[in-house]
Amino acid sequence: MTTLKVANDLAALMVPIGIIGAALAAVCAIVAGIAIMRGAGGLIGGAVGLWIPFAMLSSTASFANQWLPLIASGAALAVMLVLGGVVRAIVNVADGGSPSRRPVTAPVAVGAPVVSAMKSSPVTSAIPIVSTR
Repeated sequence: MTTLKVANDLAALMVPIGIIGAALAAVCAIVAGIAIMRGAGGLIGGAVGLWIPFAMLSSTASFANQWLPLIASGAALAVMLVLGGVVRAIVNVADGGSPSRRPVTAPVAVGAPVVSAMKSSPVTSAIPIVSTR
């Protein structure tokens, strides 16, 4: 086999792999954008964490000088990150400036003992201070 034949066979294999990688990277970018809109930090990290290997997979098409899959996967992430941030900012402003996720507080039963922070000194061990309301 000549070198040109090997290069053509590899290009025929690598370009479809790169296109599939770019498509999967775009899906991860869309999930990351939606997660930013919703304020789900863990999902954002997971989506971008999966985007990275798919973007690397899309770079295999560059073996045949096909740079469009790699550019498309990078552009998809950039657009969705910006779009997600802008939509989240608009929703926060429309909501009166308050964050969409409020901290959850545990309900306290009336008359139940409340344990405060542990106080310790060099002489005594840590003893919880219990009080009732």
